[in-house]
Amino acid sequence: MADASKINPPGVERLGYLGLGLMGTPMTRRLLDAGHQVAVWNRSEGKVAPLVAVGAKHAAKPRDLLADSDIVFMCVTDAAAVEDVIFGSEGLAAAPGAGKLVVDFSSIHPDAARDLATRLKAANGAGWIDAPVSGGTKGAEEGTLAIMAGGDAADIERVRPYVLAMARRLTHMGPTGAGQTTKLCNQVIVGCAMAVLAEATRLAVNAGIDANRLPEALAGGFADSIPLQLFVPRMVQGIHSPPLGHIATMLKDLDTVADVAQTTSTPVPMASLAGQLFRLAKAARGPDADALEIYKLSATQG
Repeated sequence: MADASKINPPGVERLGYLGLGLMGTPMTRRLLDAGHQVAVWNRSEGKVAPLVAVGAKHAAKPRDLLADSDIVFMCVTDAAAVEDVIFGSEGLAAAPGAGKLVVDFSSIHPDAARDLATRLKAANGAGWIDAPVSGGTKGAEEGTLAIMAGGDAADIERVRPYVLAMARRLTHMGPTGAGQTTKLCNQVIVGCAMAVLAEATRLAVNAGIDANRLPEALAGGFADSIPLQLFVPRMVQGIHSPPLGHIATMLKDLDTVADVAQTTSTPVPMASLAGQLFRLAKAARGPDADALEIYKLSATQG
């Protein structure tokens, strides 16, 4: 439990966190462990209690969360979920927001981020930072996430000390929407890497070599990477719980890549192929399966 003597001296912001899923729960724990006052809200009550037990304050509604916080962080499933917690019944927009900031860690369309920011500012005066994350559940637990942000530079500096309790890096990429666009670039690389590593791993297995040794064998060479070291052992050993990310989430992001690519006349042949492979994986494994189960698409039947 957070030491009460460390919690929010004068001049330190009151924090809120909305959305206590695979990412939100460990990120909130890191804020609490750093000694910050954190109020929390989640649609399903069951995820709230463990955080309240270690020092978080329970907010009954999203609007109450903003009313009792100076900065609200959130991480929810998609743009529809963001819309609901902001502009739905008793959402964030229903609370006074002047001088306050909403930092959205969710991955949504850049156009949606710009629209939400404009509408929230008009509704209650709150500022907006789009700050999608990369690093998965492991990064959330260990505080090693990379966060790419869009918004006002002064706002981003204001939240930086709190974000760096949850992440290793926070990079200001430009105005509102720039963080989401950067995340799409990230997902092009990660989505394609998952597909390619699944292919390489299957080739090793089918050819009769020990695929578990690929990360060791390729370490330091041009093929080495964090995805190689992290993904391949999980694929080979069938480690999918807790998931690093859901198939549906990766597919959502790659579909957004395709949309932005179309509007910007950008060719994305590799990301498009990865998207179709994840669409097959969704049909075969289910939307909530670990994204690394893309490896199972090429398994020999029988």
